[in-house]
Amino acid sequence: MITQLVGSKILEADLSIPPNTTAIPGLTTLSTLMGSVMAFGLVLAFGGFVACAVMMAIGHHSGNPQFASRGKSGLLWCLLAALLIGGANLLINTFFHLGSSLS
Repeated sequence: MITQLVGSKILEADLSIPPNTTAIPGLTTLSTLMGSVMAFGLVLAFGGFVACAVMMAIGHHSGNPQFASRGKSGLLWCLLAALLIGGANLLINTFFHLGSSLS
């Protein structure tokens, strides 16, 4: 009974709390750090892509189809990682705006 009453009062309050980017000191430093982590991840994805391409070529030329197949799957995983890293801002912002538009 009491929880229903409190819950209904909270729902009637219609709270709207936007994100505050100035409240926490060091938020710009954290944003810079996350950008660096993204760049590091892209460099690792590129290095993995090159290594898997070499692995695929060696597997193909040595007649080892399993080695070549693992190289191909590694190429796809590196491309997927780069896609997710590059699209992280779009994905997070899209879901944030979808969540904030719920009523």
